[in-house]
Amino acid sequence: MAEVKLENVSKIYDGKVTAVRDVTATINDKEFVVLVGPSGCGKSTVLRMIAGLEEITAGTVTIGDRIVNDVPPKDRDIAMVFQNYALYPHMTVYDNLAFGLKLRKYSKSEIDQRVKEAAKILGIESYLERKPKALSGGQRQRVALGRAIVRQPKVFLFDEPLSNLDANLRVQMRTEISRLHHRLQTTMIYVTHDQIEAMSMGDRIVVMRDGVVQQVDTPLTIYHHPTNKFVAGFIGSPTMNFIAGRLQMNGTISFRQDNATLTLPLPSPVAERMKGVSAGPVTLGIRPEHIHMHKPADVTTVAPIPAMIDVVEPVGNEIFVYFTTGASTQLVARIATDHAPVVGKQCELLVDTSRIHLFDHSTERAL
Repeated sequence: MAEVKLENVSKIYDGKVTAVRDVTATINDKEFVVLVGPSGCGKSTVLRMIAGLEEITAGTVTIGDRIVNDVPPKDRDIAMVFQNYALYPHMTVYDNLAFGLKLRKYSKSEIDQRVKEAAKILGIESYLERKPKALSGGQRQRVALGRAIVRQPKVFLFDEPLSNLDANLRVQMRTEISRLHHRLQTTMIYVTHDQIEAMSMGDRIVVMRDGVVQQVDTPLTIYHHPTNKFVAGFIGSPTMNFIAGRLQMNGTISFRQDNATLTLPLPSPVAERMKGVSAGPVTLGIRPEHIHMHKPADVTTVAPIPAMIDVVEPVGNEIFVYFTTGASTQLVARIATDHAPVVGKQCELLVDTSRIHLFDHSTERAL
C-alpha cells in the first residue's frame, strides 16, 4: 500500500503546449481518488505521469517514500487498467491473468494461487478456459481488472475503464470496482469524464479544467460547496442553472437579473455571507432540485419566478422541466412525479433562496 504525492507537476509538449499545469495533490494510502473533468483537461496525462508512461516536465511524483520521476513504469509497483481491455486474443482467460506473473518469473504454484484468487474475487472462475472472443464486454473488463489484481500492486490506476460498456453494465461495474476497493484496501486513482461515476465512487474528487486543478474534496462537499462556477456547472445532472445579474444593497441584499424581470431577496444566512461583498455584477446559481412547483413543507424561504414551460422530460421517479423566464433565460427544474406540468403553460415556479450560490462575475469564484 502507498501514498501518492504530486507536487507542482506540469507537462508541456514541444516546449509550448501546456497539458498539465502545476498540479499538487496527495492521494492517501488506501484512498480511492477520482480525477474528473471534460475531455482535454489533462486528467489522463496526470495518470500517465504517475504510471511513468509520460515524462514529467516539472515537479515530482512520489509513490510511497520514493520519488519516481526517473523510475521505469515496470519498477513503480503500480497496475493500470485501460479503456481498451488489451487482452491477448489467442490466450485463455487463465493465461491472460497469468502472463504478467510468468514474465516476472513467479513459481507455477504462486501464479496458480494468485490467478484463482483474483478469478474468485471477480466471479470469473467459470471463464478461465475461455478465450476473450467468447466473453461479453463486462466479462472482458473483469479479466482486465483481474490482470491488475494478480500483480498485488501498491497502487491501481484506472483510465476510463468503463467507457466502452453500455449504461447498465457501467452501473454494475462501478459497483464492482467500489467493492473491490473495500476488499483489497489498496490505493486507487480513477480517471473519468463522467461526473456520476466520480460522485458515486470516489472518497475524494479532483476536478480539473484546462490542465489546472479546480477543487479537491469529498463528493458531497464539491456538490454543495463548489469553489467556482465551472465546478458548480460540471458536477450535477442536470447541470446547475446560472442567471446573470447584480447584487443590490438597499437596506437588504437582493439579486436582480440583468434584464430586470427577476428580483430575488437573499435570506439571512445567504445575505450574511455577502456582507463583505460589494454591490455589482454577479452570477446566481441554483440547482434544478431547488426549484419547485409547490412549496415543500421543509422549505421556509422561497421566491416566485414567472416561467413558460418549454419541455417536459419524465425520467421515471422524477420529471425534468425546462422553462424560460424573462426574455430568454432558459432554466431546468427537477420535480416529483406527483405534479403534472404542461408544455406551453405560463406558471409560477418557486426558488428555494436558501440554496442560492453566487459567483463573482469576472473571476467566477464562489462568493
